[in-house]
Amino acid sequence: MTDERILIVEDDPQIADVLSAYLRHEGYQTAHCLDGEEALRVFRQWQPALVLLDYMLPRLSGSDVLAAIRRAGDVPVIMVSAVNEEAEKLGALRYGADDYVVKPFNPKEVVARVRVVLRRTRTPPLAPPARLSWGALELDLDAVTVQAAGDAAPLDLTITEFKLLSVMMQHPRKAFSRFELLQASLPESDALERVVDTHVHNLRRKLEERGVTGIPLAVRGVGYRLSSA
Repeated sequence: MTDERILIVEDDPQIADVLSAYLRHEGYQTAHCLDGEEALRVFRQWQPALVLLDYMLPRLSGSDVLAAIRRAGDVPVIMVSAVNEEAEKLGALRYGADDYVVKPFNPKEVVARVRVVLRRTRTPPLAPPARLSWGALELDLDAVTVQAAGDAAPLDLTITEFKLLSVMMQHPRKAFSRFELLQASLPESDALERVVDTHVHNLRRKLEERGVTGIPLAVRGVGYRLSSA
């Protein structure tokens, strides 16, 4: 059992009530918001462990709420939408969602996805300090941080982006397949292998913002690697 807090942002009270009932049955605490503006107020005050976020919301859209949550930190977000299109799913993941659920859904599946995402994003157990260095990057596996040379502040990476970078830094010359990277970063997810492209795109953009350009490298017909030599 758990007492972790789940914020449900859903403008349909019936759907929210069903989700809340199933989550509470599993020991989670829940709160419900009907619109995006209320969601951000409650998010800041209540500090949930995870957010179930509907895409279509009054007053402030789900995508705007997601962007605000990502600016505030790395609390996991599962997007919920009636739109079952790959472009929509990839867009949500590209902008920081940790998973995507399509309506109508089985509430038991949503609870299972909540459990998986929380397990994946929790702070790992204590382990001996380990640091990886490659080029201008220094990665601390113990502190779960990445810094570029000359920068005082660590990069703002999601846990998935951090795992992708760490596995490639351990073997910088290896060409990883998308499946290998998916298993390394999202081992319990049923996401498509192409989701890796979205996470790599986000990782590359954040590295470029710190002056680290050109990585990870795309390997045609295979996937990605860190080093060109």
